[in-house]
Amino acid sequence: MTFGVALPATGRGVSLPRPRVAVRAQSASQVLESASQKPAGSREAGIQKALEARSFRRSLGKSGQYTKKLTNDPESLQRMDEHGVGYSRGGLVAQMREREGRWTHAGVTVLLAEAYGFCWGVERAVQMAYEARHRHPEATVHITNEIIHNPSVNVRLAEMGVRFIETRADGSKDFSGVERGDVVILPAFGAAVAEMRDLHARGVKLVDTTCPWVSKVWNAVDNQARKGHTSVIHGKWAHEETVATASFAGTYVIVKDLPEARWLCDYMLADDAEKKARRDEVVARFQNACSAGFEPLADLEFVGMANQTTMLKGETQAIGKLLEQTQLRRFGPEQLSTRFMVMDTICDATQERQDAVFKLTGAQADPEAALDMMIVVGGFNSSNTSHLQEIGEMKGIPSFWVDCADRVDAEANSLWHKTAHGELVQTRDWIPRDKSIRIGVTSGASTPDRAVEDVLDKVFRIRDPGFTGVPRKPAEAQ
Repeated sequence: MTFGVALPATGRGVSLPRPRVAVRAQSASQVLESASQKPAGSREAGIQKALEARSFRRSLGKSGQYTKKLTNDPESLQRMDEHGVGYSRGGLVAQMREREGRWTHAGVTVLLAEAYGFCWGVERAVQMAYEARHRHPEATVHITNEIIHNPSVNVRLAEMGVRFIETRADGSKDFSGVERGDVVILPAFGAAVAEMRDLHARGVKLVDTTCPWVSKVWNAVDNQARKGHTSVIHGKWAHEETVATASFAGTYVIVKDLPEARWLCDYMLADDAEKKARRDEVVARFQNACSAGFEPLADLEFVGMANQTTMLKGETQAIGKLLEQTQLRRFGPEQLSTRFMVMDTICDATQERQDAVFKLTGAQADPEAALDMMIVVGGFNSSNTSHLQEIGEMKGIPSFWVDCADRVDAEANSLWHKTAHGELVQTRDWIPRDKSIRIGVTSGASTPDRAVEDVLDKVFRIRDPGFTGVPRKPAEAQ
């Protein structure tokens, strides 16, 4: 294999929204100098913010201009199947499922992870978007961001006339083109409270496709805020889901990984003099990843744990245990239940896909069962897909993350792929032509089966230039 230099990704298809940056929540109230207990003003601000967000969510449901229900419209389901944005019913992936996830062609054996691709929440969101377009054929339909982190799905929606609302340089959304009576779709990872308020005030019909697992995290930070706790959120501060979650939290701070959580906990365990000396350092480190007015001297006395649903389960659990142990050391077992809150908000689908990759790559010591490489298919801005890629890299298996089949050049036996840490690189001669190989395949929770099938078609074509694809099963046999 020959690795080339890193190059930036190139755009394709229609214009889709730029990645958004985090928007700060409203400021906590004034901070008292004493750090022996959470200051009343800060507690009250967090509680008030949570109550207002909860009240607004409830009022939306009663407005008559809001829905979060599927209709299971047959025409929308048929169109999804035609567009290849759902589960495979007769293609290669569907046929692999019937053969214990295995397919061999031209000396290439492909092994499909037991759990892969579209999760229930993602399929639900895409179906709701298709149903909204079908239900309102004459209306102007907008979406506040990508419906999910998959380019092919978003391009299909744009081709259907769904307008993607632009994100300004400061991270805010440009709603100037949204008019009364328009339909606005909220994506699977949710939208911030301020955005929903703005859209509701404009008199639009809201179609809320937020994944129920994301809503569960919102409930967790809401409970923490109403009890005066600061939410420590394991996530990426600029990720759309974390931005939305932070808007439902009171006081919050976002940690990206276990090392950063350890750094924060070391500060929490320091004596008062060291805390005061390092206070500005903490504020600077989390300047983009905390609520406005966050005061480390006072706001880390009562904490709760929450997470972006697509983060690695093991790391989220380790951070939760670390926070619990930190509060135990600070306040003793008598106060632990009042000083620390946690609720299981790890997405089952995310974890199932991660577990499946660990299982798929678990026999590397056995020459007969070891994988020669991994292929990971999913959007390049998909957090859960990046963690699937991370597992292969962590195990030392050559792993290639592509977002679509266009990244693979079958004639040249080369491809552009992304690494877990975000570098886009080209690899030449990545498929050996002179020996049998075993390839593990998985896909992110936002990836339709058709995207996997298209990539595998290219792989088989490298070894067999005359390959024209696996014939689809007839509808009556599906």
